[in-house]
Formats: sequence, structure tokens, C-alpha cells
Amino acid sequence: MSMATVASISTVSASFCYSKSRIGGVKPNGAAVRPRSLVVVRAEAQAINPEIRKNEEKVVDSVLVAELSKPLTAYCRCWRSGTFPLCDGSHVKHNKATGDNVGPLLLKKQKE
Repeated sequence: MSMATVASISTVSASFCYSKSRIGGVKPNGAAVRPRSLVVVRAEAQAINPEIRKNEEKVVDSVLVAELSKPLTAYCRCWRSGTFPLCDGSHVKHNKATGDNVGPLLLKKQKE
């Protein structure tokens, strides 16, 4: 990374709700299912990007990668995607609700 790139990196914080519960039960064949913990983490409805490039309508960064199976892959940065870690466009609803401008991280296959 160049010094200019390093200088532009900022810390971003978000508020998350954490809950833990135990689940278990019985399989269809009557065997008991060993209880296991289930952890649910969800982001609260507040801005995720409080200060980075707020003059832009939507902050989207692209990275060129030499070896990718697809020409373009979008990764979620709003923590609301139903296909996390891949972006499903949930940031659009989040941005409208909070006035935020977070967008995906795009990995692009480098042209040979």
C-alpha cells in the first residue's frame, strides 16, 4: 500500500446486538439432538460509515485481483446482506433508512 492509501484508512465502529440461546430437540428417528449454542449478531439501524468520504453518494471501493473465478464479486460492508459475506443490495435500504452512504467492496478480475 502507498502512504497515501494508508493515510486514508480510518476506523469505523458500529453497534451490534448479540444474543445467545441453546437449541436442541429430537431427530425424526427419535434420537436426541445434542443441544448447541446459537449466536445471533445483527447490526443496529444506525450509520455504519460516520466519516469516510461523506461527500460521495455511495462509497464503493474496487480491488483488482489477478486470480478470480468470476470477473466481478461484490462483498457486503453493511452487515445486512441475506447472502453475507456477498452483497445482495441490502445497503440500499440501509442507506435510505439511516442517511448513510455505505456500498460494497468490489473484487474485479484483472485483465490479462
